[in-house]
Amino acid sequence: MALMGVVTAVSRNEEYTFTKPVRESITLLAGLGVEGDVHQGVTVKHRSRVAQDPTQPNLRQVHLMHAELFDELHDKGFSVAPGEIGENITTRGIDLLALPTGTLLHLGPEAVVEVTGLRNPCVQIDAFSKGLLKEVVAKGPDGELIRRAGIMSVVLTGGVVRPGDEIRVELPAEPHRPLAKV
Repeated sequence: MALMGVVTAVSRNEEYTFTKPVRESITLLAGLGVEGDVHQGVTVKHRSRVAQDPTQPNLRQVHLMHAELFDELHDKGFSVAPGEIGENITTRGIDLLALPTGTLLHLGPEAVVEVTGLRNPCVQIDAFSKGLLKEVVAKGPDGELIRRAGIMSVVLTGGVVRPGDEIRVELPAEPHRPLAKV
């Protein structure tokens, strides 16, 4: 597994919309998430989770998506650009979905996020592009769901993140725990 990668785009949105506009930079705030993003906070901000229990910890402060998925989707006739399906940080060169829970991602010179789990995409993806949900959530050979719409994380150390920033992967101690939906 590649232990180095690069940030290709950063996005945030102050409003609840499916897409997030691409920005020149974003600022990560320790324990909170992306400054100025609607999902910033100590407790859950995703509407469906707030409805269940607004006191849950926010394990989805920063959403990372691998640009390689966009390449694959493009080959299948879908046009998806950074930020369009809600991620904050688009990456290249790291197999995000293969990382274990608790992996630390060093983003640029300062910021560090801890990987908490897999994004659980919802039907809004099909509203963005019909048939896309089927491409980012599939059934495995044993009938288990395979989620491919990126990973979620929390901010341990704040800092500014920009396209072109290096990403350094720091794996947790063994035994590794596979990612599960959060």
